[in-house]
Amino acid sequence: MSTSTSLVDDLLATADREWRALGVQRDDRAALAADLRADLEAAAGDGLDPAQLLGASPREFALRVAEEAGVGRTPPRYGQVLGVATVGALLALVVGFLGVIGLHQILVAAFDLPPGLRVPVWLAAGVFYGGVAAVAVTGAVLAVRFGLRDAPRIRHTAARMALLLPPAVAASIAAAVALGWSFDFPLTPLIMGAEAAIVLGGFLAATTLARRWSIRTAI
Repeated sequence: MSTSTSLVDDLLATADREWRALGVQRDDRAALAADLRADLEAAAGDGLDPAQLLGASPREFALRVAEEAGVGRTPPRYGQVLGVATVGALLALVVGFLGVIGLHQILVAAFDLPPGLRVPVWLAAGVFYGGVAAVAVTGAVLAVRFGLRDAPRIRHTAARMALLLPPAVAASIAAAVALGWSFDFPLTPLIMGAEAAIVLGGFLAATTLARRWSIRTAI
């Protein structure tokens, strides 16, 4: 394989990654790559550096080529998805909290434990945090599924959120608890803020990955 051919392949791989990130469909990427390969090989045949065609920013070049060709794109809309998912989770937590307060007496009567029976702390904590996580995940998934129902691939995004969020949130809660435990669970703004940031970070990362996964499978 000649040096120029290897360079052309590398440049095409770079452009393809940018087209994928832009949401360009598979067939359109193949057509764009074929045209770009012809241009790059022609430039190499004329003794020019093929990399000069892409300029200093391969992303801008790939975007310009896609726009000039008028190819279809699936916009990721990460900001919208993350915003709606976060709002949905928070609303679900508020509604769940109000529901528990309103049904407190019924719940106490229904789950009244016999005298002398003690529930392990770890079990009580697991049920509490598990319930909170389940409510938040359910609210986030439903908010994205129905709040953004007109967005491309949103049904797939919601399905992947339902798959990725539970383990991500569980791992984040475990990490937050481990952080609090290491400092003997102080009720200080710094530690509590760090714990909240860990859980929120896991939630947002899993939601972003779910959206990226759903977009990538379409292209």
